[in-house]
Amino acid sequence: MFRFTMQYVFLAPLAVAALLATGGCELRQAMYNQPKLSPLQSSEFFENGMASRPVIEGTVARGQLQDDPHLYEGKVDGTMVDSFPFEVTVEVMKRGQQRFNIYCAPCHDQAGTGNGMIVQRGFKRPPSFHDQRLVDAPEGYYYHVIKNGFGVMSDYAAQIPVKDRWAIIAYIRALQYGQRASLDDVPEAVRAELQANN
Repeated sequence: MFRFTMQYVFLAPLAVAALLATGGCELRQAMYNQPKLSPLQSSEFFENGMASRPVIEGTVARGQLQDDPHLYEGKVDGTMVDSFPFEVTVEVMKRGQQRFNIYCAPCHDQAGTGNGMIVQRGFKRPPSFHDQRLVDAPEGYYYHVIKNGFGVMSDYAAQIPVKDRWAIIAYIRALQYGQRASLDDVPEAVRAELQANN
């Protein structure tokens, strides 16, 4: 008698689990097969015959309001900016270096001289970031090129989010500054260490 009861105790949870599993499948199928309209499908319900409703004029999706032209366009009053829309911190620089090495270095190389691996394989060589023309270019110019592309460089608007574009520009500025810096630009404590190692 005890063995018989214990057998049912062990089988009862399995039976409940099996019932729940099959019931869940039926519920999912019922929801999947319910009447619905797919995007761009026609519909007799609305006068214009479209299932998708047009966006109400003047509305902006949550998180998509781009009301800062400095941040989102690299321009103020139609002029390319020569500044950053937020403070450039160590974290921003590290993020910029990481993103630069992923998206820019294949063509521009990690030093920004324009001799990346893609170029070594035959792709057209981009200009060096250390050319005086690009050193003098405002930050807004770099933002415009990343967002819209230039020459044979396609746009990276889909791949690189807005703040990452600015982080990359900050890192490019660091690369440019590093090529033109002198020993006098190095803090004294670090300068002494550098001179001791030479």
